Amino acid sequence: MSNENIYETGLGKNTANFTPLTPLSFIGRTAAVYPDHLSVVHGNKRYTWSQTYARCRRLASALAHRGIAVGETVAVIGSNTPEMLEAAFGVPMSGAVLNTLNVRLDAKTIAYCLNQGEAKLLITDTEFSETIKEALAQLGRDIPVIDIDDSEAGDDISHERLGEKDYEALLEEGDADFDWNLPADEWQAISLNYTSGTTGNPKGVVYHHRGAYLNATSNIIGWNMAHHPVYLWTLPMFHCNGWCFPWSVAAIAGVNVCLRRVAAGEIFTAIATHGVTHFCGAPIVLNMVVNADDAERKDFSHTVNVMTAAAPPPASTLEKMQRQGFNVTHVYGLTETYGPAVICSWHDEWNDRPIEEQAELKARQGVNYHMLQGLRVMDPETMTPVPDDGETIGEVMFRGNVVMKGYLKNQDATNESLADGWFHSGDLGVSHPDGYMQLKDRSKDIIISGGENISSIEVENVLYKHPAVLTAAVVARPDEKWGETPCAFIELKNPDQPPGEDEIIEFCRDNIAHFKAPKTIIFGILPKTSTGKIQKFKLREKAKQL
Repeated sequence: MSNENIYETGLGKNTANFTPLTPLSFIGRTAAVYPDHLSVVHGNKRYTWSQTYARCRRLASALAHRGIAVGETVAVIGSNTPEMLEAAFGVPMSGAVLNTLNVRLDAKTIAYCLNQGEAKLLITDTEFSETIKEALAQLGRDIPVIDIDDSEAGDDISHERLGEKDYEALLEEGDADFDWNLPADEWQAISLNYTSGTTGNPKGVVYHHRGAYLNATSNIIGWNMAHHPVYLWTLPMFHCNGWCFPWSVAAIAGVNVCLRRVAAGEIFTAIATHGVTHFCGAPIVLNMVVNADDAERKDFSHTVNVMTAAAPPPASTLEKMQRQGFNVTHVYGLTETYGPAVICSWHDEWNDRPIEEQAELKARQGVNYHMLQGLRVMDPETMTPVPDDGETIGEVMFRGNVVMKGYLKNQDATNESLADGWFHSGDLGVSHPDGYMQLKDRSKDIIISGGENISSIEVENVLYKHPAVLTAAVVARPDEKWGETPCAFIELKNPDQPPGEDEIIEFCRDNIAHFKAPKTIIFGILPKTSTGKIQKFKLREKAKQL
């Protein structure tokens, strides 16, 4: 008997039965099926999907005509405008790799990223001209610069141009019928995204076409998105390629409502004016919405679906959102996992529980995305799963197609993070009896007091329940007796009427084990990243100096 596999003999791959997966395929289909459907709203600007597709092809063509080759980097620094959306398609259509940079980075870090990624061209919004001018001076080499001078932006931003021409003139160099090709290999890089770099230079996370395609699809399935959603861009498009949503929205012929400034009034106006059905954001955005004043609010009669991630949202914030007519879905992920890769999938029977209990369930991170093959909380030393008891802490680990290729030019960090066939997130969590995962802390944020582990997230969740607290962060403060004690930094809803430190501490002691209650309270504005994450590394340094 032959050992030959009969299902492989004469049944090879060819162009008739196999093409590489890429999210770029979505826009061509949508432009063909829904050519006149609205694709983008930005102030007074309106584009249809056929127009957006043509603009993306013009961009790809212009880059190709300039000699930018497959695998070379095009960097973009921009706000949530049509140009950023077009770059998500146009840059990789040319075969180049898209590098969207955090607009809040300082000049030195931007220069580092441009050099480490070997950017061949920079497209930059004039709003950031001052920082970019300084970054270019530090670059040590010449690089072509194209300006985005947003006609819908007001005079409150810089309109100083630094480049050879503006973005619209660049598009005029291109062909709207440019015959772009699918990547030769779905493992080919589609984008480069830098981590926050809180402990040194940021690391360059490389995405491939296959992962971007699959996570964009997971967004749609997991969030139960129907065709033609109206998606509001509160999430920065530079962050993990907008969590892959530029590609998701294109796949289902949605409307992208651009939002240059994220503010409660702007969000409510967009919901009421454009019928926004979906938006994403960090818990700080949710806080902004639930604490909006009467002047900022607008009436709307439909349900708005909200996806939140970044720092785990307090159950109290989720409860307030639900009471105000927002349906919140909690997700979790990292730059290294294309944005969200874990979702708190909802069970209908949970709707019968008290709203407070629903919020507690929703505060958990949940289960793996549909296109993520493996999610486990494991002991990082033994690589064995922790018991599903909701108490034993382990490290959250990922496996599958929506994990990065690795870190650019950093083999040691790549090998370490992908050791033993799993991506080691550095996040600590537990697994509940129903298999749902819940974060407890970053490994560096856990507070060890008198030999006991204290979850900063657990303490923060209590602080958020206090009526005076707008934002809270808890870090370790060195202590001679206990080793470390919790130190709480609090941003108040009304700074003119602050509660006393003793009041906050007693409130915590009434709602949590006494040893977990903060010993130190600091009131003031909390430092945050552009994606709404509180910069705890700055708070840790401050706590050491107290």
